[in-house]
Amino acid sequence: MRQGSYSAIAKGFHWLTVLAVLFMLATGFLMTYRGGDLGIWDALTNWLYSSHKLVGFTILWFTTLRLVNRLLAGAPAIDPPLHPLQRVVAAATHWALYALLVVLPLLGWTAVSLFPARQVFDWFSLPALTAPDKETYKLVAAWHETAAFVLIAVAALHIAGALFHLLVKRDGVFQRMWPGR
Repeated sequence: MRQGSYSAIAKGFHWLTVLAVLFMLATGFLMTYRGGDLGIWDALTNWLYSSHKLVGFTILWFTTLRLVNRLLAGAPAIDPPLHPLQRVVAAATHWALYALLVVLPLLGWTAVSLFPARQVFDWFSLPALTAPDKETYKLVAAWHETAAFVLIAVAALHIAGALFHLLVKRDGVFQRMWPGR
């Protein structure tokens, strides 16, 4: 079955986002384990925190560009169209992922503003979004962590849908976003 394919720009945005999110999850879990659970504050822990802030900040702006591209270019048509329920679930999943890719970095940025721990390596300091407040920091950091787990769940649903189209339906939907097609 022939499907419209996403543009090289859309594919690039998608796969770079996948890599960035995997990096963020790995650094997020490792930095909080080392710094929070183990109380290890060394060069590696500081590198993890700075890397997490830098990539998170980059994801926020990258996602903004990605959304502009999606709104301007749209998505290629699926032929034949998906079942209406599948279309609703696919659209909800995609827009939830976009929302989380904006909300998560904003929560993280707010948390480091509240702590305050805005320095990224020795390169620059993120602008403060709010005045320091360590009590509110705890709440916002918990929201950030919860949103990360929601992102994992929504991404798992997205991956399950992609694999369903690849392995069960074999309808070409998966190939629309696969590189080189």
